[in-house]
Parts: sequence; structure tokens; C-alpha cells
Amino acid sequence: MKVFLVAGEPSGDRLGAALMAGLRALRPDIAFDGVGGTLMEAQGLESRFPMSDLTVMGLAEVLPRYPLLRRRLAETVAAVRAARPDVLVTVDSPDFGLRVARALPGVRRVHYVAPTIWAWRPGRARRLRGVVDHLLALFPFEPPLWAAHGIPCDFVGHPAAAEPVATEAEARAFRGAFGIGDAPLVLVLPGSRGGEVARLAPRFGEALALAAAERPGLRAVLPVAPGMESAVAAQAERWPLRPLLLPPRAGPLAQETRRAAFRAADAALAASGTVSLELAAAGTPMVIGYDMAWATWQVLRRMVRLETVTLVNIVSETRAVPELLGPACRSPALARALLAVLDDPAAQRAAMDLAMERLGRGGEAPGLRAARALLGRMGQAAEAIQPPPSTRLPSGA
Repeated sequence: MKVFLVAGEPSGDRLGAALMAGLRALRPDIAFDGVGGTLMEAQGLESRFPMSDLTVMGLAEVLPRYPLLRRRLAETVAAVRAARPDVLVTVDSPDFGLRVARALPGVRRVHYVAPTIWAWRPGRARRLRGVVDHLLALFPFEPPLWAAHGIPCDFVGHPAAAEPVATEAEARAFRGAFGIGDAPLVLVLPGSRGGEVARLAPRFGEALALAAAERPGLRAVLPVAPGMESAVAAQAERWPLRPLLLPPRAGPLAQETRRAAFRAADAALAASGTVSLELAAAGTPMVIGYDMAWATWQVLRRMVRLETVTLVNIVSETRAVPELLGPACRSPALARALLAVLDDPAAQRAAMDLAMERLGRGGEAPGLRAARALLGRMGQAAEAIQPPPSTRLPSGA
């Protein structure tokens, strides 16, 4: 069996790698082709071109790279036609992946990460009929939405709910190894894309300085996303409070260090995205901040249908996690919110635990569930995925 996968950003690389591992566990004779990052390459994929060519987000941010994206789209479509796979799996990055799928009507097409029609652009559901044969969903309330549009969809669990979490002993060891001791520690996560880091890192750095003025001895740790080493280092050089940088090295030890940092932190200041679920899994309370190009913000604020964009809030049906978005994402406001979380870190506990439970904590690994669902819909696996009881739709959907 041959599977052609296309991932366009780090989150998709993680999902794709887990799916590959699950497929290999169920079908040892499987062969992979396509586009992915380092994690998918570690599972045996030889990427057709660097995944970083596709890693871009935002309307204004896409324009300078549009010629490259068009060229990569044509190359990918041609590669799928030449490879003649049993199934094409596009992973996340719907703006690119679904364009690939749309150009290949003769191929069985699966999209991993059902588009969030409950959040914005609900009309995408109608346009997806005839473009994909099967969706894999990260949230338990999504399959009924897609069934109403005639598209098969399986909830396969969210990877954040299945990731290993550091122990308290490992967290203490991390603090000891880096001389942090009992000092208040903030985990800083300004994003995994160049545009995010350039926009958010200066504000996060100033917010840390303002918080440190109120909280003497405050320390900061910044895990660096792959490919962002030089950009993050250049930004951190300008911060009044210099953070401990954790480089994105490969291997189990680097992953253990990152997990220990998440668990050791008293609070986090993070960009909006799936990292909020990673923080919830570690039990680390957070403040979410996000901004984008002015034109992109003006468009998106009119299109988003939700009262909150933070995934912990959405899944738990609460507003426990403070978020400062667009014009509200400014250093003084971020600092005030961060200090409030440091003063009452337990306020988010129930919401974080509920979110993890609803996303499949304690169940079968999402990558294996996704593989089983994919093969089952293709008639190549006997066991079907039984969805858990659905949570209600997000408020505002």
C-alpha cells in the first residue's frame, strides 16, 4: 500500500509522523511518499522539497511567497499523479493541501484535521464535497457537523492529550540544572513562524520586563521552534529580561528537556494555537496573545464566529484562559494578565483538565486511531472507530 502525504507546517509534521507510525503498525508493508518535515522524515518519508516552503500564515503574509507556493502546488500535484498512491493524505494547512486534493479527482483523498467550519467560513463545508472522501477530526463535536454535509468524518483524538508529560521530579531537576531554584518561572512561546516571532517577540519581551519589575527574581525560558533559531536569538538579545533559550535539537533528551520546561513553569505567555493544549496537558496556566498584519486582522475579526479563539476555552466551554488579540495584544496588558495568572495559577486547572478529557486523554494514541479510521474507511481494517459522546458545539458557532 502506498500513501502520499502532504504537510505544510510543524503541527502537520507532528500529526503526519504519528499517522505514519500508526499506519506502519497496522500495515507493515506500507510505503510513504510526499512532503513533510523532520518528524515525518524520521518515520521514513523523503520529502519532495523542504516543508518550510509552505509554512506561512495570514493573507498579507502569503503575498510575497505566492509565486513559490504556486510552483510547489504544481510540483506536488504532478508528483501525486506520477506516484499513483492508494490514498492522498493532506495534513493540516488546508489552503495548500485542499488545493492539491481539488486538482486530483481520480485519487482517494483524506484530509487530516477537519477544517474548523464551527469557527469561521462555514461555507467551506459545501465546497469540500467532491474534494475529499474522508476527514479526520481533532475535536469530538466535529463529525456530526460534517455528516450533515455528507462528508464522512471520524474523531481520532487530539495529539496533545496523548503526549508524554514530565513528572514533578523532572520539573525540579530542570530547575536545578539551570539554576532556577524556586524563582517564579515563565515559559515564553512567541510562535513557530517567522512572522509570528517578529510581531510577538518584542511585545512578549517587554511584557516580561514589566512583570519582572513587580515580581523580583522572575525567570523566563523560551523553547525555540525548528527553523527559528536565529530569529528568536536576535529577538531575545533585545529583551531586558534575557530568557533561557532551549534550542530545537532532535532526540529523546531534547524532548524530555522541553517537556520538563513546560511542567516546571509557573505560567506561560504564548501565541494562540495548539500550544495552548500542550500547556494544558502539562498543567501550566497561560496567557494567550496574538496579533497579525493589519489587513489580515481586519478580515479575520469579521469572519471568526467564536467568542474565544483559545482551544482550551473552546473545548472546555469556559473562558478560563485570558487572551489578548489584535489591538489588545500589547505589552502592559500582557504583563497584567501574566501577573494575575502567577497570583492565582489554580484558576485554570478545571478547564485544562476538562479539555484534555474531552480530547481523548487516556485513550488510544491519536496517530493509531487516525490510521485505523483511514484504513477502515478504505475497507482495509476490520475495526471501526467509535466516537465518544460529543461535546456541545462551541459558543457562537
